[in-house]
Formats: sequence, C-alpha cells, structure tokens
Amino acid sequence: MHTDSLFYRLFQERPATAFELAGLAVPPDPAYRMHAEEVKQTAFRLDGVLLPESDRPDLPVVFTEAQFFADHWFYARWLASIFLFLYRQRITAPWHAVAVFPDRAADTGETRPYEVLLHGGVMHRVYLTDLVGRSDLGPGARLARLVVLDQPALAVEARTLLDEAPSPLHRVSLIDLIETILVYKLPKLSRMEIQAMLHLPVTDLKQTRFYQEVFQEGEETGARRGELTLILRLLQRRFGPPGVVRQQRIEGLSTADLAALGDALLDFGSVADLDQWLDGHGIGG
Repeated sequence: MHTDSLFYRLFQERPATAFELAGLAVPPDPAYRMHAEEVKQTAFRLDGVLLPESDRPDLPVVFTEAQFFADHWFYARWLASIFLFLYRQRITAPWHAVAVFPDRAADTGETRPYEVLLHGGVMHRVYLTDLVGRSDLGPGARLARLVVLDQPALAVEARTLLDEAPSPLHRVSLIDLIETILVYKLPKLSRMEIQAMLHLPVTDLKQTRFYQEVFQEGEETGARRGELTLILRLLQRRFGPPGVVRQQRIEGLSTADLAALGDALLDFGSVADLDQWLDGHGIGG
C-alpha cells in the first residue's frame, strides 16, 4: 500500500488529523470533507484537499500531501498545483498546506523560492519521527505517528488508542484504520497475528472494512467466479502477483476448496504457505 493512499484514508476519515499534525486549531466535526482534485488542462493533481462544508465559509481550505520519497522539485510541483487550484476554483478563503514526511531526511525539496510561505504560517511541514515520545498529540496525529514506530511501540500505542475509543462505533473505525497501517507497515502479518497484536476478539476484526470487503463481498456474489476473484485480489494485496502457475493451480480448485482457501489465506505468512496448502489439497503444480 502506498503512503499516499494510507494518508488519504486518515485525512478522509479524520480530517482533524491534518490540523493536529500542523498544530492548528481543530474545528468541530463535521466541518470538512476530503477531496482529490484534478487541476484542469495540466498534468497536476492534488491528492488531498480538505474543503470546508458549505455552511462554514469562515474556515480555510487545507491542502495535504504525504511525501515519503526524495523529490528535489516537490515544493515547486505541489505549490504550482495549489495555486492553479486556487485560481481555477476561484477560491477566496484563506488556505493552509500541510506536508507530511516520515523524517527530516525525506524532505529534500528546494525551498528557497518559498521561504515566505514556510515562515508565514501558511505552509506546515510535519516530520513523523519528531512526534515520537510526545504526549500532547491528538488521536489523529497519534494514528499518523504509528507509521514510523517500531513494532513493539506500535502495538502498545495501537492498543492504547483502542482502549481510549469513546464509543463502540469509534472503536470499529479505529480498528479499521490501525489495520490499514499494519498492512502498510508489516504486509506479511496474518489475520491471527494482527488479532493477537491488538488483543482483539475475532468479532471485532470481522467488523473491519478489510475483512468485510474480502468475505462479505464473496457472500454477496455467491458465484464461484466471485470467490476466485476475491482470493486472487487478496493474494495480490498480501504477496504481490501470484504468478501464472499459482493462478492456474488456484483456478483449478473446486468451489468447496476455494471457500476453504479463502478462510485459510489470511493466516498465510508467505507464498510458501500457499504452495504448501495447495500441495496438501492435491493441487498439481
């Protein structure tokens, strides 16, 4: 999973995260809605634009960007996109730009032409490693910080966030976001390992978006082809493309075996576990 998608999810479901990371006053919910905006007649794209709801014209537009790889022209490209968006959309409200980096070493963009924005309180740079050890962060910023924590610290902080959830509905939302971060950070973790790490009963895990996308969708389609499509999608997500030979072996499974593989697949730690399972069910290579 790319960090762009991960942070899009965080900002989409918890817009307050952008304000917490930038040290800005957090508006009450629901004040913002996340958008991905194409700037017309250019090759520029803004992955994260937090636009105030129509009844809140007093609030600023907030542009967000997660930048996890070195790019000398990052600021030039991003700010050009922002100014084109402001012009083409005829924005008259104030605005802020929040760039999130894993650490200071990843911030390699040329900044000299944009010093006035950096020092004028408009553009905010956030380095997630600088947040480690801080106790004054909001829940959104703490979620974002999970991306740079090592596995033991991540597990402790994730469980603490879940314990602090103000309601069962918030807890399910948190589990879903934390699972997304775990899949990004530790893609080889099985469902059982995630469950154990977070000290979750299986009933909690079954409520997450990932679990429901994989299994509920399969129940709704009911057809063998739907089951096969879901299994191949899950394989792609966990281990990358399965390869021609493995895909042919999977396509040769009976409907019952496909269902059994769907149940077993989330517990596999590598493609070797898949091969062993196929061998054990007499599926030739």
